Amino acid sequence: MTARVDHEERRREIAEALLRIADTQGLQSASMRVVAAEAGVSLRLVQYYFKTKQGLLLDALTRLTAQLQARMERWIAETAGSPPTPRGIVTAILSCILPTDPESRRITRTFAAYYTLVLNDPEVLEKHGARQPEVLEGFLAKQLRAAQRAGQIDPGKDPEVTAAGLLAMVNGLGSSVLGGQRTGEAALAVLARHLDELFLTP
Repeated sequence: MTARVDHEERRREIAEALLRIADTQGLQSASMRVVAAEAGVSLRLVQYYFKTKQGLLLDALTRLTAQLQARMERWIAETAGSPPTPRGIVTAILSCILPTDPESRRITRTFAAYYTLVLNDPEVLEKHGARQPEVLEGFLAKQLRAAQRAGQIDPGKDPEVTAAGLLAMVNGLGSSVLGGQRTGEAALAVLARHLDELFLTP
């Protein structure tokens, strides 16, 4: 058991080194040798745990996705009400994605590095790069359908299309925050306005 724990800890350290490089430098220059230097280990050790760069990229992406998932769960628990309402859940998820604090800025920048990698090499991470947005869109659509059943959203709206539009808007707002076009608070205000228009006032 101890050996397995130690191996997992070593894999985590190497993957997190890659994520730090992705956050600060992007992934184009993140060779196995560069990752080894960032992690403070030998190149041979990185190659022992990750046979290929793609394997390392996928492992790190899985860990990054888990970090975002944990952040979403915290925000739902802290802000979505008790019990959480569909609107509370949708608001919590979309708000926590926006880069308004150090953690969310790091996560947003790192996902952007992966997105840039896929744009430059469509075959790399092709299936894995699309999975997380699809899962998230599906979850948001489920909450929107629940809100429709409760009479909180216009029944004529398509939940899947609406969920996709909300995520696209938040991604665009996030880019504008990272680019200095607006503050995180301003982005949250835009999101709140759109949600006010989506959810019917009792």
